[in-house]
Amino acid sequence: MTTVAIIGSAGYTGQETLDRVLGHPGLELVALGSDSLAGQAAGALDPRLNGSLPGFVPNAEAARSGAELIFLCLDNDASAAFEPPAGAVVVDLAGAHRLADEAAATAWYGTAPGAWSYGLPELFPPQGRLIANPGCYATAALLALTPLAGSISGAVIDAKSGVSGAGKSLKASSHAGSVLENLSPYAVGAHRHAPEIAQQLGLRVCFVPHLLPVRRGLLATCYVQTAADARALIEEAYSASPVVRVLPMGLTPELGRVQGTDTAELGIFTDGETGTTIVICALDNLGKGAAGQAVQNANLALGLPQTDGLRLHGVPV
Repeated sequence: MTTVAIIGSAGYTGQETLDRVLGHPGLELVALGSDSLAGQAAGALDPRLNGSLPGFVPNAEAARSGAELIFLCLDNDASAAFEPPAGAVVVDLAGAHRLADEAAATAWYGTAPGAWSYGLPELFPPQGRLIANPGCYATAALLALTPLAGSISGAVIDAKSGVSGAGKSLKASSHAGSVLENLSPYAVGAHRHAPEIAQQLGLRVCFVPHLLPVRRGLLATCYVQTAADARALIEEAYSASPVVRVLPMGLTPELGRVQGTDTAELGIFTDGETGTTIVICALDNLGKGAAGQAVQNANLALGLPQTDGLRLHGVPV
């Protein structure tokens, strides 16, 4: 069994990562880090967590636990300042280690701690023991567009995510009064996932995110001009994937089928009037867009079956 510590386990991504670790046949939880819950039992996070789990300790103490695998579920500044223990596999779910260009990292995150191996398993398998988990929007856009990158010069990405994508911290923009019965774009032309997407694709993108009045789920609709057979390229890219489903012609991805899972759905269409290729990706922003992908990356880094601990099956109504 590989020992695991979760740093920042009280947030949404921390709790989702914990849930997958608890269902993983090859991982043993040894430390739950949380500065806000330190000294309390695991049930302080959720009463469904029983007394067999370790109690919460400060994040610094969890980092010193000697765990062989560490999940960093911290904000960008805290993850950038984190010193990885020697020999441990560390998966960072924040963003500061994603951008390879130092100037870009400083511009978008205010710090440039150095890029780690960018781990999107189906497209960019992680290398080494320090892994930068992709952003949720970036995951959806890259799954949709990377198979086409050699045949396009740019892309327009219209994406929408549930409110959990904003994190657990209280803010006016995620209050019920702002979210319910509403749909709002934000960070228009200035979202951190845009340079991340552009970096991995090797081309410029126009990216606009929106906040959906749902708890979880993300849908990205991508528009490109290409002469390539988009369906053939995308189907080939994911033909062996246990996580990414390419839907049959005419079927559209839906949030309801991916919410609460670590899967992604892709649909490919062509606009008859303009010839625009439209690729749509749906995933759970906390699943394939965060915790599920982090566990998938850890599995690959440790030489374990990549789907261990993931939520892949089920047909809930």
